[in-house]
Amino acid sequence: MLAALLTTLLFATSAMCGYRATKQIGGVEANFWRITLATIFLTIWAYTFGKGFAGAPEWFMLSGFFGIGIGDSAYYQALPRLGSRRTVLLVQCLTAPFAALIEWLWLGSKLNLPEIFFIAVILTGVAIALAPGDHLEIAPRQLRLGLLASIVSAIAGAIGAVLIRKAFAVSHAHGVFPDPGTTGYQRVLGGILIPTIALVVFKWRSAHEHGGLFEAKTLAVSREKWRRLWPWVLANALAGQTLGVTCMQWALEQTNAAIVTAIIATTPIFLLPMTRILEGEKIGIRSLVGALIAVSGVIGLTIFR
Repeated sequence: MLAALLTTLLFATSAMCGYRATKQIGGVEANFWRITLATIFLTIWAYTFGKGFAGAPEWFMLSGFFGIGIGDSAYYQALPRLGSRRTVLLVQCLTAPFAALIEWLWLGSKLNLPEIFFIAVILTGVAIALAPGDHLEIAPRQLRLGLLASIVSAIAGAIGAVLIRKAFAVSHAHGVFPDPGTTGYQRVLGGILIPTIALVVFKWRSAHEHGGLFEAKTLAVSREKWRRLWPWVLANALAGQTLGVTCMQWALEQTNAAIVTAIIATTPIFLLPMTRILEGEKIGIRSLVGALIAVSGVIGLTIFR
């Protein structure tokens, strides 16, 4: 439970930083640099303090392909369209039930009634806290695209979480117990391909539309942009894909995917003060009530699971 709560705090920080990055360079490029930096950090860990390719790397890489490659790419398309709070609300609240269903159908893992009840309490609290009303208005087309990207992200994220459970089961069956940093490294290797392809396609199209990538004016603007942007990109990579996912791996090694993803669904609650300061979104009575309900659900899940 501690690992899941740490994941939640780190993911909230990552969502805020990611939103600032996507507004300046777009979701494709922000996601690529986040994963690239995380790959560098986790590679250093895996071959310095970790176990490299020990365990079940093929399962962890497959998890990364779905959760990071597909899920996070869709997530970073939703962020600039819906904002950080709405995106996290939709993705995290949909991921938990999808993960429960997939884990039950494939791995046979079942939740007991108290667990189901308190997961429902958590998701209800989050939905109440962040339901549309006093938040930012969104154009209809952007709303549709953001909703579609959020649903794709949730399904892919649920598949990725359950695959992590499978990967740990296979590793343990062979007497190998890799640390979370090592499994995070293996997972990110499977996830970096799709963001790389997406960036190449995006840059190629941009070059044709604007007359080339290497014109002096374009490069000058790019240098100035990155001087302002790099702290957000670095913080996003460290908080989300490096430390956050490492804590999530730690949590999923010990706990059902549905429970972990339900706790992580409280990420928007941690975002409330951040978005108030940086995005100017209001925190009303409804948000506070929803936050209290969600937190009570986490407490109940901790006691009765």
